[in-house]
Amino acid sequence: MSGSEVAVLAETQWRAKAAEHLDRVDRLVGPYVERRASGSSHPVIDFLFTYYGHKPAQLRRWHPGFGVGLAGAREYDGARGYHRLEADSSVIFTADPGYLARRRDTIQFIANLLRATASRPAQLSCFGLHEWAMVYRTDDVRHQQVPLRLGRSGTDEVVESMSLRCTHFDAFRFFTPDAVGRNIEPLTRADQVSREQPGCLHANMDLYKWGFKLVPLIPSALILDCFELACAARELDMRASPYDLAEYGYEPVRIETPSGRAEYVRSQSALAERSAELRGVLLEVCEDLLAHDVATLLTD
Repeated sequence: MSGSEVAVLAETQWRAKAAEHLDRVDRLVGPYVERRASGSSHPVIDFLFTYYGHKPAQLRRWHPGFGVGLAGAREYDGARGYHRLEADSSVIFTADPGYLARRRDTIQFIANLLRATASRPAQLSCFGLHEWAMVYRTDDVRHQQVPLRLGRSGTDEVVESMSLRCTHFDAFRFFTPDAVGRNIEPLTRADQVSREQPGCLHANMDLYKWGFKLVPLIPSALILDCFELACAARELDMRASPYDLAEYGYEPVRIETPSGRAEYVRSQSALAERSAELRGVLLEVCEDLLAHDVATLLTD
């Protein structure tokens, strides 16, 4: 890729964008960073970093996306996925076509998954029972620091009173052995592309995961949009869970009641609408990346 094929941002331009990005990230994750520094934990928010493994420091670094060069950005020298170009007697840093080539299979998988998920109707009848299935008939509770809202027997009764309709393998794989057979169908990693659907809270939360897996090839603004969605989805996920989170300021969505299930479906539907738009944008970015003739870029 030559400098003439890159849209170069002047140093004043990109530093202003990076500063705006940093402010937005700090508003979102500042409290988390402060808690971690003091050694405390949070059963709702910590998941977004501990499970997904994308750290706040990584989220804070701004990336313009593939095909955009940053003038004078020497702090990007040696950063994963970047390379250095000489253009018009200046040095610019931009996402490396070689890195795009190496990530092509991942981009293709993500595009296939997003496209398949978007092609299906949203299913809104799971009522967030995946979290209940993860503690069904077991003493090995994932969030030991918070109690079960209905106690052990009450939690098991809720699971037994309704059908488990989970479609997301990465939730299903945490079901207890007694809960696995209660799901409407068995799920496997191999079936992921053919099973995920746009009403699923975790499939929508995962848009953040698919986004950061493509850093620095996609714009940070899109990753943050997906992260904000993941925060909202995680909150609903845990409010509808069997855990008593009153100490943390979360009002439960009582899915064991008809009114609670109706509340859950309304919130789930609203999140699905937000997710549909972001899924479309992320898919479009993936398709644009796949459309590049990497062999040509590497020889320029």
